[in-house]
Amino acid sequence: MIKEVIVVEGKDDVAAIKRAVDAEIITTGGLGFPKGVMERIKLAAKNKGIIIFTDPDYPGEKIRKMISREVKNCKHAFLPKDKAIKGDNVGIENAKPEDIIDALKRVRVESTDSRTEFKRTDLFLHKLIGIEGSSNRRGKLGRILGIGYCNSKQFLKRLNNYGITREEFNDAIRRIDG
Repeated sequence: MIKEVIVVEGKDDVAAIKRAVDAEIITTGGLGFPKGVMERIKLAAKNKGIIIFTDPDYPGEKIRKMISREVKNCKHAFLPKDKAIKGDNVGIENAKPEDIIDALKRVRVESTDSRTEFKRTDLFLHKLIGIEGSSNRRGKLGRILGIGYCNSKQFLKRLNNYGITREEFNDAIRRIDG
């Protein structure tokens, strides 16, 4: 049983989550956010905490950011895109229960404190920006660290805001370079 309320985009995502874990779930109804949904999310965050678990695509990221702006100290679960794809459809609803469980085990808390443990030079030194294949390396590192795939600016923000330690980062880099 997951103690926090999981926030997903739609009904098909709910079915996929329910196949994997026992949890209370709120759906955003996509980018539209029907009336009262944000208030329900805020109340759930206050009473139980929330885990934002949106699709690994542009609308999913947009929803994640909308909620994060309104609700502080959210937890985030990320599913790699290749674990959420069926044909041309990308979404949590396509994931296997074991992949959903794995993503929920690696949940990260977003900090509201400004932290600058990692800088652009770290990304450059570890070939995460500025060279051919850096996007692929960020994807691999994001998967290992459980912070998902994103562009370099967002990736740096996630490294700092999701409490990644220098040791975790270095261990993950060694795994990639292995």
